Amino acid sequence: ALKTTVVDMEVGEFRGHKVSVWDLLHSKYIPEENRKELLELYQAGELTLEQVKMVVSTIVTKAEAARAEKSASEDSPRAESTVAETEDTHLLEDS
Repeated sequence: ALKTTVVDMEVGEFRGHKVSVWDLLHSKYIPEENRKELLELYQAGELTLEQVKMVVSTIVTKAEAARAEKSASEDSPRAESTVAETEDTHLLEDS
C-alpha cells in the first residue's frame, strides 16, 4: 500500500511529481530513525496509511523549507526578510 499510494509534492526534487509514500519514506528528507519508527507504527496498525502519508509529506515539506531558507540566508541577508514578508502575507490571507 505504501508503494501504490502517491502524494503530489510541491517541494524540492519532487516538485510537480506524484511520489509514492514509500519513495518519500526512503528519501534523503526522512532520517533513518524516523523511517523505522513510522514503518513500525504503520505495520503495528497504530498509524493508518493516511496518517503516514500526512506525516511524511509534512516532514519533507518542512525539511525542504528549512533547506531553502538556509541556502537563501547564505546567499544574501535580504532573502531572509523576503521569506518572512511572504509568510506574513500568507498568514493574513488565511484569516
